[in-house]
Amino acid sequence: MQEVPVDKTDVKIIQTLISDARLSYRQVGKKSGVSAATAMVRIKKLEKAGIVEGYTVRLNHEKLGYELTTATEIIVSKGKMMEVAKEISDYPGVCCVYNITGLSDGLILAKFKNRSEMSNFTKWMLSLPLIERTNTHVVLTTAKEDLSLL
Repeated sequence: MQEVPVDKTDVKIIQTLISDARLSYRQVGKKSGVSAATAMVRIKKLEKAGIVEGYTVRLNHEKLGYELTTATEIIVSKGKMMEVAKEISDYPGVCCVYNITGLSDGLILAKFKNRSEMSNFTKWMLSLPLIERTNTHVVLTTAKEDLSLL
């Protein structure tokens, strides 16, 4: 995948959208130090380049009842990580599925409302024919949870 160049203005616009994606082009421009027309052109460019892929909200998962966050390492047989990843991705509560290096093949980040949901997920994963082993870590405290990077 080719890296798309972004300048300081693009970064300001992206940061503004991250803070509130509901803003109008005029509001984005004002907060970013550019005109509404420039903001619109830049945002369209960022969307076309695939840098801005959509608009969403940040949720407080704990207030929605998701009290447990887990990081589960998985070991997959026969080099079939991508097939397993697709299946796991569809499970409710799964936030991220990564193919990783090291002793494990994959890392799954998920959120659950209670231990029973977490247990059901773990048992379901272990029932998949290509999963050899799992190692689940329960998050005790979240110091930072933000994938926006900018």
